[in-house]
Amino acid sequence: MYQTLVRKEVMGILGKEVGSFLDKFLTPIEKIWQPSDYLPDPSSEDFKHDLEEIQTFAREMPYDLFVTLIGDCITEEALPSYESWLMGVEGVDQEEKQVGWASWVRAWTAEENRHGDLLSKYLYLCGRVNMREVEVTTQYLINDGFDLGTSMDPYRNFVYTSFQETATNISHRRVGTLAKQSGNGKLAKMCGVIAADEARHAKAYKHFVAKILEIDPSEMILAFEDMMRKKIVMPAHMMRQSGQKAGELWGHFSDAAQRCMVYTGQDYINILKDLLDEWKIEHVKGLNEKAEKAQEYLMKLPSRLQKITDRISTPDLQFQFNWVKS
Repeated sequence: MYQTLVRKEVMGILGKEVGSFLDKFLTPIEKIWQPSDYLPDPSSEDFKHDLEEIQTFAREMPYDLFVTLIGDCITEEALPSYESWLMGVEGVDQEEKQVGWASWVRAWTAEENRHGDLLSKYLYLCGRVNMREVEVTTQYLINDGFDLGTSMDPYRNFVYTSFQETATNISHRRVGTLAKQSGNGKLAKMCGVIAADEARHAKAYKHFVAKILEIDPSEMILAFEDMMRKKIVMPAHMMRQSGQKAGELWGHFSDAAQRCMVYTGQDYINILKDLLDEWKIEHVKGLNEKAEKAQEYLMKLPSRLQKITDRISTPDLQFQFNWVKS
């Protein structure tokens, strides 16, 4: 079990810097984009034309790519689960009287909230989606909750969010790139601005881990090792559609994302490599014996995962999601 007191002390030290974190990694509300900036204006004379354009390109999107877009939206819409989880992390005080970690969680959530809002409105307008089924999946995802394998440990949670925000950036960016290649400029812009937000957020959480490595290197390395031994689970791993049990849909969604090359097993390995480089794990000094073994494990892990990934094949058969109108 992790050392609660030490983590509280470290979170307290870093908590004094949250004001600078907010300024550095988040954008003031009055300056940041809002979903309406990228959606057609119903009061405009061009609304009908813009709507037809959205619906035409949506019909032409390959099935797996379209399903991945919907799943990304659902993942973003499950934001209440993520905020409530982070608010319970050791060292986060919801009743704080000054700027601290709860301020970060609220501000991060406020930025993230725009992503699902934008994508869900796009899907509603595109005419190819059974929105009730999407809404059922979203409600189930929030209702079922999740277990990230982090407990309430801030070190593990920051490893998770560093990994996950990077993965989300990749997924949105790739959907946007593929949309742009087919001429779907509006969707490409939407995915692009969301991906840019995710990149900023990933940078923030990586920074938090880097700061902890300076203060408490052995415990941070051990937390990183523990998360990678468990394997990073995606926040939507409990995804289901109507008539299914919790988690039954995740594998099918993951296969679709893999087939259209939006997010793959290779991306998982590449993110791990990037984190090892970003945090200079190989060169961290002053570790205890247990942490040194963890360090060695982490540095060898990418090659081990590569051997496994090279042997795995993705199913060719498409799964029929209730989300898509036939």
